[in-house]
Amino acid sequence: MNYKILVIEDELHIQELIKYNLEKNSYKVAVVDNGLDGINEAIANSPDLILLDLMLPGLDGLEVCKRLKSDKRTKKIPVLILTAKSEEFDKVLGLELGADDYITKPFSVKELVARIRARLRRVDEHEDERKAQEESTNIIRVGNIEIDKEKYEAKKFGEKLVLTLKEFELLKILAENQGKVLTRDFLLDKVWGYDYIGETRTVDVHIRHLRQKIENDENANQFIETIRGVGYRINENNEM
Repeated sequence: MNYKILVIEDELHIQELIKYNLEKNSYKVAVVDNGLDGINEAIANSPDLILLDLMLPGLDGLEVCKRLKSDKRTKKIPVLILTAKSEEFDKVLGLELGADDYITKPFSVKELVARIRARLRRVDEHEDERKAQEESTNIIRVGNIEIDKEKYEAKKFGEKLVLTLKEFELLKILAENQGKVLTRDFLLDKVWGYDYIGETRTVDVHIRHLRQKIENDENANQFIETIRGVGYRINENNEM
């Protein structure tokens, strides 16, 4: 992946040094020489990481960092501060304003690249965790059935089941309420809608078709259990 790095730095020779070495390491680099343009560039193009000098004309780096971290469009972008200042106060203040790391000038190019790689690796790890969590919330597992709510797919033993939309929605809502008895009226309202003009027998017909596709003959009416006079539930203690 070619990460995009935004460099906000007003010293030309440092701009050229950073740009050359980052591009040599396969990063895409944009350079601006003042704080206001840096903020606008970050908002417009969403870089993967920002290198921010503290001593800038106009808006100084601390104010730029503060604005970037308070704007919902840019607050998640990692900011690595570049500063010629060695005072502890400036470093601490930068971190308190939301900067993710800092490096003091003069700096080693190898160290700078290593810091960037480490920070982007953390971003990737957090993104992988977020995707895994998001995926887990989209997947429902009941016995040997796996239901992907986002893809509108259901699988049995890893093999895709051929379901109609209504059959899928019935299976999903039953699975989301494992062990609970759902009345025919409730299922009719949830799957067909409150304005559906029909009878609860519609639910029975679709349940029968769904059973034919997901249950074995020997466990019919066990996985999707009929509660006489009430409705249906998924029996979470049975596997197919």
